Amino acid sequence: MAISARGLTKSYRSGSRELTVFSGLDLDVEAGSAVAIVGQSGAGKSSLLHLLGGLDRPTAGRVFFGDTDLFALSDEALADFRNKRLGFVWQQNSLLPEFTAAENVAMPLLIAGVARKEALAAAGARLEEVGLADRGHHRAGEMSGGEQQRAVLARALINNPEVLLADEPTGNLDPETAEGVVELLERLRERRRLTTVMVTHSREVAARCPHVIRLEKGSVVSPGVPVSRSEPVHGHI
Repeated sequence: MAISARGLTKSYRSGSRELTVFSGLDLDVEAGSAVAIVGQSGAGKSSLLHLLGGLDRPTAGRVFFGDTDLFALSDEALADFRNKRLGFVWQQNSLLPEFTAAENVAMPLLIAGVARKEALAAAGARLEEVGLADRGHHRAGEMSGGEQQRAVLARALINNPEVLLADEPTGNLDPETAEGVVELLERLRERRRLTTVMVTHSREVAARCPHVIRLEKGSVVSPGVPVSRSEPVHGHI
């Protein structure tokens, strides 16, 4: 098992009220699998992804990566775990437009103190892996939306993570470009045996995942059930 969550509860304080996003949530993600997290807006999809990635701490409950109890780690150890074993892709690509694609992809290594030559060589290899071998010297702001998202994916892979977490990775792309990114994610997962968990509102993207976790009113419903491409996204998944 790559990821297990037990009794996850997340609440936020809103003025004098406490808002509970979900409570007592359990789920399992098999190593090497592709899982889509779906549900209505406000169901807690992104909150769940942030907890699975150690970007936020739960109000209660535990998340395990293998034998590692994520929230038993100190903040420093948790940050180190994220940097070494997880990759993240967001809807907003967060590339720095004044830097080249290679520099953007290399940024996590450069921040970690890796020599520039070594970091850029690793970035070049990741860019080639996502089909951008000839775009490394182009500034991020000169690239198309699809190319930028591929560069974000290359950056997420720079430390060879075991798990890739993605929040609406195709949300800002046209259907044809989105299809290309999803196909790339599938190839990378198979080649790298990469566990992939993504939040999506797209029934087409969800239908490409072998497993679907549906969140509804703070609970997991129909865990692991695939979704049809013709099934409506809003309201039921």
